[in-house]
Amino acid sequence: MTTVGLLYPGHSAEDDYPRIETLLNGIRVPVVHTDIGEDAHRADALLEMGSAERLAVGMEELRLSGAEAVVWACTSGSFVRGWDGAHEQIRALAVAAGLPASSTSFAFVHAARAVGAARVAVAATYPPDVTALFVRFLEAAGLQVVDARAGGIVTAAEVGTWGREQVLELVRAADRPEAQAVLVPDTALHTVAHLPELEEAVGKPVLTANQVTVWEGLRLAERRDAWSKELGTLFARKE
Repeated sequence: MTTVGLLYPGHSAEDDYPRIETLLNGIRVPVVHTDIGEDAHRADALLEMGSAERLAVGMEELRLSGAEAVVWACTSGSFVRGWDGAHEQIRALAVAAGLPASSTSFAFVHAARAVGAARVAVAATYPPDVTALFVRFLEAAGLQVVDARAGGIVTAAEVGTWGREQVLELVRAADRPEAQAVLVPDTALHTVAHLPELEEAVGKPVLTANQVTVWEGLRLAERRDAWSKELGTLFARKE
């Protein structure tokens, strides 16, 4: 049994993770909730949400869960620090946890490379200024962002109420013919149940925050045989 521990801010779409557990054999994904603080997609609030003090909460619970790797399951709470700052954040997390560590922001970079996508479109729920920070992060990683849609949603609570039709509309609107994948960065958004339909709608890989977060933890734990046809191209069985 492979165990990937997640640090997740507040409560919104964390039920995506047990859904992934049921689709992947021999995988445990314990979720430890951190304090979201002010629920706002605003740079200063996001910096505070991802502070070392906030991430330290629940660290002992994660260790007791038997986690083999830990992922900070928050995209905006990592990329808002920039490329170098996000690296410093996960280095501090790895030291505190005594485990390999990463964040959802880096998960997107590694997952895009894994599906062979050098050119991507971004379907973000964030306001334009926060979306621009994610684009800058991806570009620092060497990815070409052909277009980015900013949904303008300012709280995780609102994003968590979105359903299938809203997610489909967001992804379709962001897609561009030249994009090799569409990235959906908000971990507060329910996406796991819709992955096959999202990919069918645009005819290419769709990488979503909760999906890539678990994949990144499995990558860190060197569990490379986990697959499910219900979890999109990223988790497709490699023949």
